[in-house]
Amino acid sequence: MSKTMRVLIPTAILIFSLVGAVILVLSKPDVKTAPTVAPRPLVRVQNLQPETVTMLVKSQGTVMPRTQSSLVSQVAGRVVSVAPGFAAGGFFEKGDVLVEIDRRDYELALTQAKAQVAQAAMRLKLEKQEAEIAQKEWQRLGKNGRPPDLVLRKPQLAEAQATYDAASAAMQLAELNLERTQIRAPYAGRVRAKMADVGQYVNPGSPIAQIYAVDWAEVRLPLPDEELAFLDVPMHFRGNLNGEMGPEVVLYGNFAGQKYQWRGHITRLEGEIDARSLMVYAVARVENPYGKSQTNRPPLAVGMFVHAEITGHKIESIISIPRAAIRSDGRVLVVDADQQLRFREIDVLRTTDDTAYVQGGLQADETLCLSPLESVVDGMRIRIAASDEKSKKDASEEVAE
Repeated sequence: MSKTMRVLIPTAILIFSLVGAVILVLSKPDVKTAPTVAPRPLVRVQNLQPETVTMLVKSQGTVMPRTQSSLVSQVAGRVVSVAPGFAAGGFFEKGDVLVEIDRRDYELALTQAKAQVAQAAMRLKLEKQEAEIAQKEWQRLGKNGRPPDLVLRKPQLAEAQATYDAASAAMQLAELNLERTQIRAPYAGRVRAKMADVGQYVNPGSPIAQIYAVDWAEVRLPLPDEELAFLDVPMHFRGNLNGEMGPEVVLYGNFAGQKYQWRGHITRLEGEIDARSLMVYAVARVENPYGKSQTNRPPLAVGMFVHAEITGHKIESIISIPRAAIRSDGRVLVVDADQQLRFREIDVLRTTDDTAYVQGGLQADETLCLSPLESVVDGMRIRIAASDEKSKKDASEEVAE
């Protein structure tokens, strides 16, 4: 191949390629750019309906006895016997003999006291007879005027009367001390701690046991000042006067790994407000806490920690919403008919751990946005989750019917 051909062939190929590229560029179709459309956020909603709500005020406390006492001996002596139930946790009825102290010394003392009473009675009788004889002797002698007290033996008679009264009092004291050798239960209760046993010598004032009543149990429930507005318990409430009963209380407690409940009533408010916590203490009472239950419920034992729900006022035409639906600025988001979000100011009556009760700002059949959206503008369009849309449709049909 000649030198000229070797030059022309590559040149022709290059020129052909350039022409083809120009033709491709000039013949390409016009590309239209579509505007970017942001997807509408998917939200959960709630159809709003006014309702009548019974307010529940929650608290907690520890079960304590209605009455607790320190049982002490009033006489000295050796303990000779105790009741079978006289042990920590044992039950007893009112009037049961819990402890008996050796009574022999007190029986002898009573015998001596009776003898002294008999002697004093005989001397008093003699003095009365001597006084009568002296009066008759004065009249027999025909003396005029009132006889002197010494003639009528009035001082001796008064002394004999005083001696008799003192002997009678000593006999009554001996009888009382003999009776006190039997330490009886002042009420139906339970032994909390036992401090004396058979063979032990006790003195007057020596502690025998710690006991408490079991006819009912009490629980002190601290209440914040703002929660009192939802309870029908005025500060002057005394409870159980003329049949008056306070709000109902349901107590919840755990025993042996299971949760149980007991019902009672508020009986009174304590007279002071705690200076540190600014709490008012309400006292709940549960009748017969140790009685048998048809549901095999355990007793409401002293010292058990319980949670309480106190029944409060019934409030009509109020809307309850999840507390999480309220934004940080105190407003909520409602969905209008065009599925657009609108900010709404609301008037919250009360909030609990997970619920807010709204008394103003929301209307029946409105739709509340429940999803926590970060960037929201008024009028932003949204999509409603399928399950919420179906629920909203069903609710609308029920209202229409």
